[in-house]
Amino acid sequence: MRKLLSFTALALAAALLLGACNAGKFQGDFNWKVQPFEFTDQHGEKVSLDDLKGHVWLAQFVFTNCDSVCPPMMFNMTELQDRIKDKGIADYKIVSFSVDPDHDTPEALQDYLDMFDVADESKWEMLTGYKQEDIGNFAVKSFKTPVIDDPNSDQVTHGTSFFLVNQEGHAVKSYDGYVDVPFDIITEDMEALIKEGK
Repeated sequence: MRKLLSFTALALAAALLLGACNAGKFQGDFNWKVQPFEFTDQHGEKVSLDDLKGHVWLAQFVFTNCDSVCPPMMFNMTELQDRIKDKGIADYKIVSFSVDPDHDTPEALQDYLDMFDVADESKWEMLTGYKQEDIGNFAVKSFKTPVIDDPNSDQVTHGTSFFLVNQEGHAVKSYDGYVDVPFDIITEDMEALIKEGK
């Protein structure tokens, strides 16, 4: 009986030790390679996947004329940035891909960003400068998320997730960006992923 108790105690101690070793380590849910791109940001400057290499970044799909999910998503992303800033995390980017590139010029994207109280605008890349078909293909291939233009209206159907992308340009985790946003989990994941990359 004593041997059994000793073995149980030893197994429990080993499990706790292993758990402590893994504490704070990033655990991704998938490993999707983001397709190479070179798009135009809100300042009219080119931004490519290579420009983002070495940074952890958050991706989302929105558009300025959206009358449903995008304003809450943008608000949630600004709230998330506040928490990222409070945590002292500095080496990151927020990348917003427009799903309505015909309407969303760089100027329109800048005006849209100005509507929100962002903690650090230098971290934001509001991207456009491609065809509607291209962003639809890119979203599916890179993030497994739909972008579907509605020919009967000025609206575009798209996913509402925030995606975490690692330093190598691979999407590794997604979170609800519309309702029940897990702000603390996202900031902890970003912090852990940044530490692992150093």
